[in-house]
Amino acid sequence: MMLPAQLAIVVPTFNERQNVPLLVELVGKALPGIAWEIVFVDDDSPDETAAAARALALADPRVRVLQRYGRRGLSSACVEGILATAAPYVAIMDADLQHDETILAAMYERIRRDDVDLVVGSRYVEGGGMGEWSESRQKMSRFATKLALHLTKTPISDPMSGFMMMRRDAFMRSLPHLSTVGFKILLDIAASAPVPLRVAEVPYTFRTRQYGESKLDSLVLWEYVQLLMDKMVGHLIPVRFLSFAMVGGFGVVVHFTVLTLLFKLLGQPFGTAQTAATLVAISSNFFLNNMFTYRDKRLTGWGLVRGWVSFNLVCAFGAAANVGVADWLFSHRSYWALSALAGITVSVVWNYVMSAFFTWQKKR
Repeated sequence: MMLPAQLAIVVPTFNERQNVPLLVELVGKALPGIAWEIVFVDDDSPDETAAAARALALADPRVRVLQRYGRRGLSSACVEGILATAAPYVAIMDADLQHDETILAAMYERIRRDDVDLVVGSRYVEGGGMGEWSESRQKMSRFATKLALHLTKTPISDPMSGFMMMRRDAFMRSLPHLSTVGFKILLDIAASAPVPLRVAEVPYTFRTRQYGESKLDSLVLWEYVQLLMDKMVGHLIPVRFLSFAMVGGFGVVVHFTVLTLLFKLLGQPFGTAQTAATLVAISSNFFLNNMFTYRDKRLTGWGLVRGWVSFNLVCAFGAAANVGVADWLFSHRSYWALSALAGITVSVVWNYVMSAFFTWQKKR
């Protein structure tokens, strides 16, 4: 009879089919004599990573699979994986074999002493290293680390690490305050803890990915900024709304740029130029929101076309609300600038709420 797992390793995956069996084998070798299980949380990978993990689970009951459909995001995947296991100790690591699984036993031994809440696999303590990272990437990582330390309530040499082990009770204390924004779950957990976490660190050297492609595209930096904003002001204003409003501000610049080009430089009638500028600005806002604000729900294929149509309809009603509110306030002797600002505010809130519901609605 297999003993209940004392340690669960949660592994978020997306297109990691080739790495999954290798990781299971390596984890097994790294944890002799320890009752462990590995929980793959897959965001419906096109390469059928979840199917590969299920095939392993049929032969090894220590392998479990949680396949998510219609939503993506590394941090939220980690949270769902942790909540899906009963193990009192939980580790998080990547599936790409860049995290050194051989230190899992040392991390487990350290956290079982019960004098720490969290053990971090660190690249920045003595004995750790960045592997083959370029100097520019190392500088960016160090800069992001300095920013992160302003949010955490306890010193961690590598708050950007995605390799950690924690006590379940410590995680549950942070859970109600988690943002689940972006990809740095360690930073989120540490910054969300109601009392400073007791932290220990174990060194490791970051390895080179074996199979597949890196998920760290240029937009990962934006996700990191979103997480920082959410931890700083998210309790006052939703960070997604801030992003939506920022995109809207850029849309104003796009609108006036197109209007000036068509009306002033090309001599088009004002009505024609204004209509074209409005359509271009709305489209610009849609594609930027799809890329940044709703990155975790981004639309593709025909969904992108349908989303564009619904966003235009939502914004058309928003424009009508803008004009109606501003005109009503102005007719009741409100200062013209305040009337216009009130109209804009109503329009932005309307567009945000309605587009979230109709354009980027959560799939069921």
